[in-house]
Amino acid sequence: MDKRWAAIFALLAFAAIEARADTVADFYKGKIIRVMVGFGTGGGYDAYARLLSRHFGRHIPGNPSVVVQNMPGAGGLRAANFMYSAAPKDGTTISTFTRDLPLLALVGSSAGVQFDPRRFTWLGSSSSFADDAYVLIVRADAPTTSIEAARRPGGPTLVLGSTNEGAPGNDVPMILRDAIGLNVKIVSGYPDTAAIFLAMERGEVNGRTVTYSTLRTFRPQWLMPGGGMRVLLQFARTTPHPDLADVPTVRALASTEAAGSLIELTELPYLMAYPFLAPPDLPPDRAQALQAAFIATHKDPQFLDEAAKLRLDISPVGGAEVLRTIERIAATSPATLSHLRRLLADAQGGG
Repeated sequence: MDKRWAAIFALLAFAAIEARADTVADFYKGKIIRVMVGFGTGGGYDAYARLLSRHFGRHIPGNPSVVVQNMPGAGGLRAANFMYSAAPKDGTTISTFTRDLPLLALVGSSAGVQFDPRRFTWLGSSSSFADDAYVLIVRADAPTTSIEAARRPGGPTLVLGSTNEGAPGNDVPMILRDAIGLNVKIVSGYPDTAAIFLAMERGEVNGRTVTYSTLRTFRPQWLMPGGGMRVLLQFARTTPHPDLADVPTVRALASTEAAGSLIELTELPYLMAYPFLAPPDLPPDRAQALQAAFIATHKDPQFLDEAAKLRLDISPVGGAEVLRTIERIAATSPATLSHLRRLLADAQGGG
């Protein structure tokens, strides 16, 4: 009797799963999914979004078309607020924006944040930074190409380009200034990565902070001998990247416990380096289908082959792991959160 009932329950459960799959497929058939990118074209977030868009639809029941739409503004904040409050909550719109925004939302450092990152429907992240680094790169004719001189009190100041407050290119240099004494001035307001690269080439700024994979994809010549640029420092690495064995990590330069805690907190978002999400409150069956499709896409041989050609780090994590990283940020000591809040407030106030 028990075995017969177990078999019946198994059949019923399988039928329910099949019915849900059919419902999801019926919804997505003929639909278009938009991928909203919180930055302009020509940068890492855009590259990952366009790569995903070319393969994602094959793994969603109903095989919808997938298109990318750029929504730059406020370092990704415009896209984040849109996804939280205005985007359709039916599974036809997903997004990627800067990995730092969940941290800034939990720290409470920006009045423009209008979302709770814990409520988004997280699909996952294309990279956990397993084969990447966030680097400080400067022109060969910068006031200094030595990290020691760039940290010396009263030493030369590096002028770095950035998009806007809340973007890593703005906030990470602030962290470096506080944690390791980097002499830096930030020129923000550039619309996107391509504009900052152009500003570096023109000599408008000395350099910038940027992901190593973005350099490998969009400016590989800069990394070659005689390329006119030099990597001074790497962030979000516990050990040096294999390609950058002679470049120090920020952690190795932190000399106080407070500095170490600040660095550890601000490096956490890199565990979800290129995150993708949908709005809150999606129908559960569509949310599960999108999450499953995200992971399946990152195992797709065609996707992986194209990613390798683009030299993008593919070390995916699922939505549940992204959410655990956000919870780790939320569980950081109040003293460290307050330290970061004050630091970012001073930066926004011009201090």
